[in-house]
This record gives sequence, C-alpha cells and structure tokens, in this order.
Amino acid sequence: MKKQQPQISEEKILDTSWELLREDGIEKFSMRRLADKLGIQAPSLYWYFKSKQDLYQRLANQVSKITLEEFDSKGDWKVQLTGFAITTRNVLRRYPCSTQLMMLTLPHEPDIIRFTNRMLLCMESTPLEQEHQLQAILTVMNYVFYFVLDDYEHQRNVAAILKEQGEFPKREMDHLLDAMSEGDAGLFRRMFKSGQFELMGTDRSFDFGLKLILLGIEQVIKEQEK
Repeated sequence: MKKQQPQISEEKILDTSWELLREDGIEKFSMRRLADKLGIQAPSLYWYFKSKQDLYQRLANQVSKITLEEFDSKGDWKVQLTGFAITTRNVLRRYPCSTQLMMLTLPHEPDIIRFTNRMLLCMESTPLEQEHQLQAILTVMNYVFYFVLDDYEHQRNVAAILKEQGEFPKREMDHLLDAMSEGDAGLFRRMFKSGQFELMGTDRSFDFGLKLILLGIEQVIKEQEK
C-alpha cells in the first residue's frame, strides 16, 4: 500500500516553522529541515512558499498582525509610542527569532505595511516634520529590536554554558576581574559584583532605555515649538 502523504497547509507550515526556529535558531533553519519536521518532501513546500525568503516574509507578517491586534492605540503620541514599543517587545519575545525575521524582511506584506503605518500614526499629531517623525519611529524600533535580540542571544549563550559546564563560571570571572587593574576594570568590577549587569534584559532596564529615547524626542519637539 502506498504511504499516505501527511496533510499540510500554510498554517501548519507557519506553526512548524516557529517550532523549528525555537529548537535550532535561525542559523540552522532550512526548507529541507522544515520539510523533514513536517514529514514531507522539500519540493512540496514550494507549492505554498516560493522560497525561504518568502516564508520569512510571511512569518514576519504574522508577527506584525499579532502586534497590531494586541496594541491599544488610545492616548497622546507618547503614550501610544510607549505602548507600541512594549507590545512589540512582548510579541517578539513570544516568537523565537522573530526579531531577526523582522530585520531580514522588507515591508512587502500587508500587515508589515500596516505595522509600519501604525507606528507612524503614533507621531502624526506632533509638530515634527515627516522626516523627523520617521527618524523618531526608527530610533524607537531599532531600540526594541536590539533589546530583544541582545537578550535572546544572551539567554542562548548562558544556556550553552550551563549545558557545557553545569553552572555559570562566576568564580572564574571574579578571578579575572580581580587580576585586572583599577584603571582597566575598576568600575566594571564594582558594577559586576554588585549585580548591576543582572538588570540586562529586564523590564526595568527596557522601560528606562525607552524613557530616555522618549524624553529625547520630547525635547526635540519642545525646541521646535519655541
């Protein structure tokens, strides 16, 4: 009896892509590995997506759509921009490698365009010129993307060290810092030993960085209104 081909759909392919990205990261992602996980031949995927880049576009579009669905658009420009940044970060953290996907794709999908348009609308009520509105939006989104990506890579590095060594090599780090001079590592050493670097990737750290950016935009608006 001929073996029956597994039933697949675009939705199944997208869901399985997220699973594969969570397991192996975007570096090892390939259409062949995705097909193996789905239990199909790789050429079957191309009935749904013409290339891996096309699949990436659709995944990024999905992230954009979910962000828009969860975003509360009420409030002035500052409240809206803060809410959009926080919502985007929350969604990106739920979907593995989604930050890389957003950075690797172009706004050639409907929901990616809607995502970008909604960001721009956050600044529409300000007196800034359109060029500066766009720059403000890009600055905030670049901050969000980098923050999520940096935390993702940090967690992967920590997981790799724990898998290899069983524990984080804090003692070795302490020895290294103690062997370095005050001029070379003094401030770093004090901050490291007081736990300041443990704030990296936290909500507290994200909120403070976002506040700095928004205060900068607010200052530019005040200067333009003079």
